[in-house]
Amino acid sequence: MKLKSGAFKLVTVLLSSVIVLSACGSGSTETTPAASTEVSATAKATETAKATETAAPTEAVTAAPAAAVEISVWDQPADDAADKTIQEETFADFNAKYPNIKVKHEKLDPIKYRDQYLVAMAGGSGPDAWHGAAFPDVQKYIANGFILDITDRFSAWEDKDKILPSTMEAGKKDGKYYGLVSDAYVMTMAYNKKLFKEAGIEKPPTTWEEFREVAKKLTDPAKGTYGFNILGMEWGDWFFEYFPWQAGGDLTVKNADDTATLTFTSEPVVQALQFYKDLKWTDKVVQKNVIQSLDDNQKDFAAGKVGIEIGGVDWFTGKGMNIQDIGLMPFPKGPAGKNPGQVGGAYWTINAKTSPEKQDAAWTYITFMSSKEITEKKLKFSAENGGFPNLLQVRSDIDVTKIFSNIPEDLTAAVTATAADPHLEYFLKERLSPYVVGAVQKILLDAKADPKTELQKAQDLAQKEVVDKYNADVKNAK
Repeated sequence: MKLKSGAFKLVTVLLSSVIVLSACGSGSTETTPAASTEVSATAKATETAKATETAAPTEAVTAAPAAAVEISVWDQPADDAADKTIQEETFADFNAKYPNIKVKHEKLDPIKYRDQYLVAMAGGSGPDAWHGAAFPDVQKYIANGFILDITDRFSAWEDKDKILPSTMEAGKKDGKYYGLVSDAYVMTMAYNKKLFKEAGIEKPPTTWEEFREVAKKLTDPAKGTYGFNILGMEWGDWFFEYFPWQAGGDLTVKNADDTATLTFTSEPVVQALQFYKDLKWTDKVVQKNVIQSLDDNQKDFAAGKVGIEIGGVDWFTGKGMNIQDIGLMPFPKGPAGKNPGQVGGAYWTINAKTSPEKQDAAWTYITFMSSKEITEKKLKFSAENGGFPNLLQVRSDIDVTKIFSNIPEDLTAAVTATAADPHLEYFLKERLSPYVVGAVQKILLDAKADPKTELQKAQDLAQKEVVDKYNADVKNAK
């Protein structure tokens, strides 16, 4: 089963590869500048969907169907996928254990899979199960009546208590579960252990006040080091949005009727942008070029030029940094005493419009693929072939430090702690990003700029150019 050295590079969900290519974010859109796919305004679930989403009796949801049944699953790996070998091995394992369930594995477009899914579901040809329902999209799929309420099935599943509760939240509505998490990630802050030790810093900061003081100690113009790598380029809202959360607010509010309200000028957002301004102009603890690329930020951190950076471990090991020199920490608590972590990932979902027999078979399939045995099998394959794991495992009974010998336990502990308070990205991010970024950049580039004034300008323009039309479209669709 081994591949030749250097031939395998496992794509991880926690770290940069998937963060850039998938719905890293959660909330309402892609978290990063990958090609965003807008999903049309959700329609109300039809009576048919309501009828089909009712779970089968408990005795029928825990066992495979007795009669032969065929299901379609969107999980066929690409021909050149690095993990194709292990994927096909797990398919064979399932076939051997459940010969009465025939699975038709189908491929999906890695970029346009959202559109592919919407078109297929609208046309009645959607998969019986798939694991591509990204955190930002699940609520839309629920509203459209696409995905099955699996609450009874999940409650009867013997492994339900082994699933990290915070990773199931994005797939819930009105206390009911509509997806079984397949993978998840959480954004954290990374710090350079060597620089911390040299500066006499014994532990990571836990509050904004401590953060500013630590960043000052890490900044030394003579050595060319600085405390914090700030993100001010065209994706700047990706990292900025975390700070309003720490202050107790958000950039937008999704209303009960699915319309949006802008909150750029709310006190938490103003406090967050003022914090950015203080780091840049008062404390002088950020890099000189505040609008440099994310790649340059990562290179600076890996080169030992910066003490604290937002990001995942393999962003930096991939640029030559020793994993033993990297520490991870939750975000510092802001004025509200909060420090949620931005989570993303994807769910296994079951088609609400397919037959009960296929729904039962699909549940058997996705729980098999989510089992400890199969999860560990894939991780061991990764470890044997030079891969790097997702540090946020959705199963609490799996410890990647026992499988990957070079991963310090403190890294996984920090990731788990950060994921304890999950937060989805701000609503309508894919449409509002340029407006938020504009205000952030103005503050970072102009010492005289006022945070509230710039946020007001951004909000007024976004309201006129985006939100008014969006809200009108939503109301017209009802």
